[in-house]
Amino acid sequence: MPLLKRKKSSMETEIFAQSKICEQILDAYVKDGQIEIDIPQGINRVFLVASGSSYHCARYCASLFGSVAQIEARAIYSSEFLLQPKIADSEDILYVFITQSGETTDTNASLLRAKEHNVKTLCITNKENSSIWNSSDYHIACHAGDEKSIAATKSFSSQLVCGILLVLKLAQNKGVEISALLRDMRDIPEVIDKAYKIHSKIKQAARFLARYKSIVMSADGEMYAFAKEASLKIKETSYINTCSYILGEFMHGHVAVLNNAKSAMIYISNDELNYTAVKNLNNIKENYKPPIVIIGNRTNQIKSAYNLNVDCSKPMIKTFGILVIIQLLALEIALKLHRNVDKPHGLNKVVK
Repeated sequence: MPLLKRKKSSMETEIFAQSKICEQILDAYVKDGQIEIDIPQGINRVFLVASGSSYHCARYCASLFGSVAQIEARAIYSSEFLLQPKIADSEDILYVFITQSGETTDTNASLLRAKEHNVKTLCITNKENSSIWNSSDYHIACHAGDEKSIAATKSFSSQLVCGILLVLKLAQNKGVEISALLRDMRDIPEVIDKAYKIHSKIKQAARFLARYKSIVMSADGEMYAFAKEASLKIKETSYINTCSYILGEFMHGHVAVLNNAKSAMIYISNDELNYTAVKNLNNIKENYKPPIVIIGNRTNQIKSAYNLNVDCSKPMIKTFGILVIIQLLALEIALKLHRNVDKPHGLNKVVK
């Protein structure tokens, strides 16, 4: 009797839709080498407010604002923004609110609070005519289509493309040359496709990691946002206890958690591993002996259990391949543990 073919989950379908969606977003907003989004002039500071996966997008984009646009930027959790006794309200500030549904409770409340101070507001959302859309001064639509799975996948990558386009547009307004970076973005679908092609290898790593009760995610610099996203994706789909750290900070006492039995470690990088990262990972391997999985460039200086990588020499573009690897890894770990990836127990989209 032939084996029944497994029905694809919404999460898997949405992961494999991302290459096309990213291409469609670029087609919508980039015409003849120009970024066609409406934004205010004279912006020198940006605050990005979001929750969950949207916050991880905000945190990554905040790093790019500094390195690419030379604009001071900060990412803030929506719930923390609401607790601040005072918010900055000068003319050169833009507040950016990121939400897939456009109805995220604390993010919408944060926008309303910001509006009380008459600051400039912009939303990045997948839902036109949502509450966040109708209340914001400026808008960027993600064009990702309805997302059925609880775990954010295609909404996250679409937010990321839109966030980067916002960074580049503001950089251009400040006189920064962005044409090469804008051309590079056309390689995003190809890099995502490369991640799809190593799905079988990702499954092997997932079967290995599914045996562990605790997984530590680590990264350096801008990729710490993706360590946080990987931790969230694995946690919410498989219920494995995961945590995320900047690798250097992890060495300051937090590393002791690896004394627990059945702990594994994942290090994420979109560029060559630097000397300090290699040194820290080797120290961890020697003293605590966890299996280490490297997501990103392989190095013979570290003995890793698995290396999951896509070939791309441009870190900002490679990030999208890394993202898909993370998503597929979370999906396959959860399936191995027989979890319902589309409807994790006790979780709902926070929209009320």
